[in-house]
Amino acid sequence: MRFTYPALVHNDPEGIWLEFPDLAGCQTYGETMDDLLSNAAEALECYVVEELEHSGKLPTPSDIHAIHAEGQDFTTLVQIDADLAKHSKSVKKTLTIPYWLNEKATSVGVNFSQVLQEALIAKLA
Repeated sequence: MRFTYPALVHNDPEGIWLEFPDLAGCQTYGETMDDLLSNAAEALECYVVEELEHSGKLPTPSDIHAIHAEGQDFTTLVQIDADLAKHSKSVKKTLTIPYWLNEKATSVGVNFSQVLQEALIAKLA
């Protein structure tokens, strides 16, 4: 599943660091901008998986334009494509769907597990 959150990048004398205003305590740093953005994606993925496992809910991402940067700070978006199954124990479920629906979905390569995960997350949000 894809998740996108705005981030605020800070430039200070000790280096560059980034925080996610919508995600309490979720921040990281980097020596270079590439390091920072890579670390930001990892921090976001860890936060998302942890929150979904414990509370089942994530805060709604703010509009990036609503986040005000000062001085040399700036805002950016960080996006991850989290494979939620790889971060936790999976549970096999058996379900029943109409034959015609199975045929149509299979013919276009639908990933049933991913669709079910996304639907459940949306339903529980």
